[in-house]
Amino acid sequence: MQNMPDFAIATAEARRVLVVEDEYLVAVDLAASLEDVGIEVVGPAGSVDEALDLLDTSDPLAAALLDINVRDQLVYPVADALSVRGVPFLFTTGYDTVVIPLPYATAPRCQKPVEKKKLLQWLSRLGIPSDKAKSA
Repeated sequence: MQNMPDFAIATAEARRVLVVEDEYLVAVDLAASLEDVGIEVVGPAGSVDEALDLLDTSDPLAAALLDINVRDQLVYPVADALSVRGVPFLFTTGYDTVVIPLPYATAPRCQKPVEKKKLLQWLSRLGIPSDKAKSA
């Protein structure tokens, strides 16, 4: 990215979203929904360890989508690592709010199956640019 202007680099970073999901078809669908509107997908990570490795080795992220139960492990260590980095996240889950531990109960949550429109609205509220023309 030597000759890329600063605003282009910032825009590229602003479009990087980590996806943590262990169900293959759901992960592919989420990734496709994001890529369809010009958002770069990091992952999808199919385990908590893989997600943590991606956090340690990837470029800065704009946001993350986290399934709460990933291969029978709770994703909260990833949520904590994202919080330390100041990266917003959205739980994509079938879990009801009452079963989510108190420290995470106020985090945004999108019920599965995730509706593309709601996902894009959340990303838009965060200021993450998307190419909406591709989503039409």
